[in-house]
Amino acid sequence: MAENDGLLAAVQAALRAEHAAVYGYGVVGGRIREGRRSEARAAYDVHRARRDELRRTVRDLGAKPEESAGAYALPFPVPDSAAAARLAADIEDKVAGVYSDLVRASSGDRRRGAADALREAAVRAVRWRGGSVAFPGLTERAAVPSASASGSSVAPGT
Repeated sequence: MAENDGLLAAVQAALRAEHAAVYGYGVVGGRIREGRRSEARAAYDVHRARRDELRRTVRDLGAKPEESAGAYALPFPVPDSAAAARLAADIEDKVAGVYSDLVRASSGDRRRGAADALREAAVRAVRWRGGSVAFPGLTERAAVPSASASGSSVAPGT
């Protein structure tokens, strides 16, 4: 039972992160330059699909999926395209962090799915940032207290 509780907590955290990512990409899409809008839209669509999948997973685990907040605090002002790209990279870094927790808490197909989501978020972060980090999904661990990894803000950890 405790194992299932840990899994449910990790799935709910990933769901909160995806809610925040969907919101964040709404901001990114409104500020990013024309040449990167299709990339922002594709990421938005991926996060919406993962959010919906996580809602189903929470229900399958016998719980009620957490709802999205009406709004999320941005980690920094986003007045232009450069800031929008930084926000997108930040969102992906934080999403990768919660998926690394879900990898740890799950097994089998669910673990493979979480690992795929982690990898995809890390790749998107690299594209937005223009460079990589040593351990995708773990970067915020050094700078942000663990309680903030819940995804309660736009960049799930701020």
